[in-house]
Amino acid sequence: MNLLIQLWRYMRARRKYWLLPVFIVMLLLGALLVLAKGSAVAPFIYTIF
Repeated sequence: MNLLIQLWRYMRARRKYWLLPVFIVMLLLGALLVLAKGSAVAPFIYTIF
């Protein structure tokens, strides 16, 4: 959680709000890979990459 707070402070201080969608997409893709690791959908998700 501390990392997210630091990233938000950095983006706010440097006015790099365009980084927010990049981080959100990275978090969503990471969560998708972790959640689908042991499921039957895993082969289909790995073909995306």
